[in-house]
Amino acid sequence: MSNTEHNPESTSNAAHRSAARRQSIIAEPAVVNRLSTMSAIDKITSNGTIAAAVMVLSAVLAVAVANSDAYHIVHQILEAQLSVGAGPFSVGISVEAFVNDFLMAVFFMLVGIELKYEVTVGQLRYPRQAALPMLAAVGGVAAPAVIYTLLNLGQSTMTGWAIPIATDIAFALGVMSLLGDRIPAETKVFFQTLAIADDILAILVLALFYGQSPRISWCAGALGFIILLGLLSHSKVYTVKPYMALGLGLWVCMYNSGIHATLAGVILAFFLPARSDVRLTRLRDWLGRRARELDDKFDESSHVLGQHDFTHAALSVERVMHHVTPPLERVENNISVLVNFVILPLFAFTNAQVRLVGVDLGSILTDCVAQGVFLGAVLGKPLGIISVTYLLVKIGFASLPDHVSWSQIIAVGIMGGMGFTMSILISGLAFADPAEVLAAKCAILAGSVVAGGAGLIFVSVHDKIKARR
Repeated sequence: MSNTEHNPESTSNAAHRSAARRQSIIAEPAVVNRLSTMSAIDKITSNGTIAAAVMVLSAVLAVAVANSDAYHIVHQILEAQLSVGAGPFSVGISVEAFVNDFLMAVFFMLVGIELKYEVTVGQLRYPRQAALPMLAAVGGVAAPAVIYTLLNLGQSTMTGWAIPIATDIAFALGVMSLLGDRIPAETKVFFQTLAIADDILAILVLALFYGQSPRISWCAGALGFIILLGLLSHSKVYTVKPYMALGLGLWVCMYNSGIHATLAGVILAFFLPARSDVRLTRLRDWLGRRARELDDKFDESSHVLGQHDFTHAALSVERVMHHVTPPLERVENNISVLVNFVILPLFAFTNAQVRLVGVDLGSILTDCVAQGVFLGAVLGKPLGIISVTYLLVKIGFASLPDHVSWSQIIAVGIMGGMGFTMSILISGLAFADPAEVLAAKCAILAGSVVAGGAGLIFVSVHDKIKARR
């Protein structure tokens, strides 16, 4: 069947899209006995608040373990060596590096899928509509970096300037969902577009400023795999496995090249086809013919194992229906739950090992790294987002979306300071001194908690004042 573009739903959140598609199935209980059970599971796994809560609990558990007698055992486990890959494309890697470099590449692949989805059928395909939150994201990146740099000017710790620039989209949207209907859908779309643009900028910063000295041979190998991925996509190959195999080879090359290996996930995502190899305009008629064929071949008096003609015809329908969903969406469906409920909690547990036993807390509070990260996130983020948005609206370049008020823009700016995942990742790359990494992580955790709490309090207080008026 010929190729045509798939028309997915308008919302861009991966988990919510997946759940909406699965819950849209209409079937009699006699046909699908486990539908209600699967729907219940879908409701849990597609809930952004639950996913954010699992990640936060993992971080809290990590801090508790790090300050207990179990710390040394966990530390030994994280330093244990693994082997990733096969044959010549295998690398030795510690458990901690496996989580940060390999599993987080899967997370970045999901980020890349979201970016490609938005560029293809989402908010980012309308430049004028996306311009306001995207430019606000630039302000939300610049202001924290400036604040951090001013507080660390002339010191070796200036390398951490990018730590407070990121917004954790899963964490932030999970906290925002606690507000329910008090935050309209348009504000959530604005915030999500801003966070996606923030991800793009953070990925560029990661690639340009936090890699190692490039190793030409491995860079050439990575380029070779990128070319093969391009040829695969250009040849309209709609099977996922070849892309995954080349993606693994790309990751091994990038891991050894000096370029941060997690970027392999983003690159792979942009080569996954966003189209279906089934002509959707003819699918309905084809299914009608196959339904009549299945009806003719079905024998109620025989066991299903003995109905070879019927099961063979059903298998052909199953194969075609599998190809209706584009590879981009297929991969998203397969990894979104894994990322939200396994990879991100593992990352949080691995990297939130903040051991404060014997540490002078006063020295952390006065540390320029901690101050720069905390103030950059808590003050810089809202300052940059709100000021750029206000300026663009004031000069007439853009207007606020319908149903979005200035109080909601302020709430978005405050919650933009939740930069958990990417900030922790960058802190491990920015500093070689464990004390500086510890100070940065303490500030990241404190800043995320303060930004999330301040956002919730601001909306609640504003709503009460508005109700009194």
